[in-house]
Amino acid sequence: MAKYFKGRYTAQHDESIVVFVIGMRVNRLLSFKTWLTTARAMGKMLQTLYKYPEKGFKGGQTIFYWRGIGLIQYWDSFESLEKFAREPSEPHLEAWKEFNRSAGKDGSVGVWHETYQVQPGKFEAIYSNMPEFGLAAATKHISVSAKRESARNRMEVARTVEESNQKI
Repeated sequence: MAKYFKGRYTAQHDESIVVFVIGMRVNRLLSFKTWLTTARAMGKMLQTLYKYPEKGFKGGQTIFYWRGIGLIQYWDSFESLEKFAREPSEPHLEAWKEFNRSAGKDGSVGVWHETYQVQPGKFEAIYSNMPEFGLAAATKHISVSAKRESARNRMEVARTVEESNQKI
């Protein structure tokens, strides 16, 4: 069982970070081969990303939901994410081509993704009695002080930190 941190924690980062949310949905439950192939392709990509953090991947979590699986990923920049997706030597491009050849045509599996660029001072997060998780695991995991007690206060502190960084 993962070690958890008793109490309230938040995330802090001083530079822009990219949040990439990606997933697949099984549209035809009996099309095992097609959706297993799609899911396995993501496993191969994650192995590569964890092995080579210099590619810009900072970490992430897997989420299961009815008929699907999703991943929340954190990247150092959109350029790093895009390079991984488009570079012929990386596992994504071939997996994407294979998906389009098979599942993309028959509709048995759906895929989706969303990309967000999160600037310092433009987010808030709270983790209560949790292991390092989410944005805090990908950036800096810090204890919630009195000045960071509410969501509004965490946004204000993050903005103040960002403004002071801009003056330097």
